[in-house]
Amino acid sequence: MPLLHPIPALSDNYIWALHDGRHAWVVDPGQAEPVLAWLAAQRLQLAGILLTHHHGDHTGGVAALRAATAAPAWGPAHEPLPAGVQRVRDGDRLALLGGAFEVLEVPGHTAGHIAWYCAGFAPSVAPDPPDPPGPSSARGPDGLLFCGDTLFSIGCGRLFEGTAEQMLASLDRLAALPEPTLVCCTHEYTLSNLRFARALEPEHSGLAEYQRWCEQQRQAGRPTLPSHIGRERALNPFLRSREPALRQALYSLAPGLAAAGVAADTEASVAPSAFPATHAAAAVAAAALWAADVRAFAALRRCKDGFS
Repeated sequence: MPLLHPIPALSDNYIWALHDGRHAWVVDPGQAEPVLAWLAAQRLQLAGILLTHHHGDHTGGVAALRAATAAPAWGPAHEPLPAGVQRVRDGDRLALLGGAFEVLEVPGHTAGHIAWYCAGFAPSVAPDPPDPPGPSSARGPDGLLFCGDTLFSIGCGRLFEGTAEQMLASLDRLAALPEPTLVCCTHEYTLSNLRFARALEPEHSGLAEYQRWCEQQRQAGRPTLPSHIGRERALNPFLRSREPALRQALYSLAPGLAAAGVAADTEASVAPSAFPATHAAAAVAAAALWAADVRAFAALRRCKDGFS
């Protein structure tokens, strides 16, 4: 069974590694040194590198790793990447360690951001953490997602190049994956994201329990990741931005920023009945609902950007 391992790098990055005891693949190596040290300690050969986007803290180690190991690398077709990286597009597949990883285009954080997803892939996680409280995957991991800086545990990436509409569509796509899918994001942002989520919903017991568990993990020097899709659907405010109660909580936390989103929620609640029941009218109503959802999501993202 393949083994999944987070290699700490820089200040808060994880370089995710998959290996079978002989060959290893790494995702978003922002530095070469920790990867090379880990490979030597585990006596593994680097077989390949996967990239999700072009930011330097995700690509900074690619050239040195390829020079040291001659490992091939794959990354998004529409981003500036180090020389020699093979380009992939939505729907492309790559076979590795017995799994078929599919490319999902998920723009928002950057214009050409991708994720790598393998359905039914169930690696062991090292180090194996105690189970967190709250929503869990009763069947255990069943699917693996390397999502870069699109989805974080209890958060999502900032909008550096893409739009709120793109990011919402990308998060919807990831949220539709099976609940047991392991979520391997590349930053240890969970506690910071939880502080915002708890300020937004201070009475949410699931968030409180998860925060206590994450604090214990970090105090013990262990990662809070990977998460899984089921937990993020239940707890992550950026996957729940359509919920009226969450929109009202956003208004209470930051009425100035949230006003457009809350107004959008009111529009959304009446939009379907405001048009005759025809195909064309249904399309207009769906477009109005989507526009309202985008405005609410954008307000939530702006609120998080200004939170301290």
